[in-house]
Amino acid sequence: MARSISEQKIAILATDGVEQSEFMEPKRALEESGATVEVVSTKSGEIKGWNHTEWGESFQVDKTIDTVDASEYDALVLPGGVMNPDKLRTNPQAVSFVRKFFEEGKPVAAICHGPWMLVEANVLEGRKITSWPSLQTDIRNAGGQWVDEEVVVDQGLVTSRKPDDLPVFNQKMIEEFSEGPHPRQQA
Repeated sequence: MARSISEQKIAILATDGVEQSEFMEPKRALEESGATVEVVSTKSGEIKGWNHTEWGESFQVDKTIDTVDASEYDALVLPGGVMNPDKLRTNPQAVSFVRKFFEEGKPVAAICHGPWMLVEANVLEGRKITSWPSLQTDIRNAGGQWVDEEVVVDQGLVTSRKPDDLPVFNQKMIEEFSEGPHPRQQA
């Protein structure tokens, strides 16, 4: 059953090297919509953002991956940056956390390199998605249909390619999160 975005608790899974704009802008959009947003990471304290070509700001971590369960959240955001998902996908708890959102039919939004986590979680079979272009072979090998579009929505999964897509990504993310759980079709 759909719940108002202002009643929802959203997780953003990120670590050092997260693309700053892809972290900050979705977080701000969700908070401005009234959602409670928690930053979940593989480490406590702060994570360091990546601002296009150099280190950026630091962001406070709310909870560590070993202290949370997907059942605590209504939806998940996976920001990009090359380093961020590359580090996260080597953490079995982070991969399991992502997979559980799909098992529970909860909406997920992933941008740029964020879909690497979807490849690692093995949740792309039969899905149409977009990402940073360098991930297209990984996505196809994982059973996904990669397309070069500004934003793609497939059964509650929202994906976009790059920071320039953030306005439409944020809009579709809030729309899908507001709809709540989506029944998943088996491939």
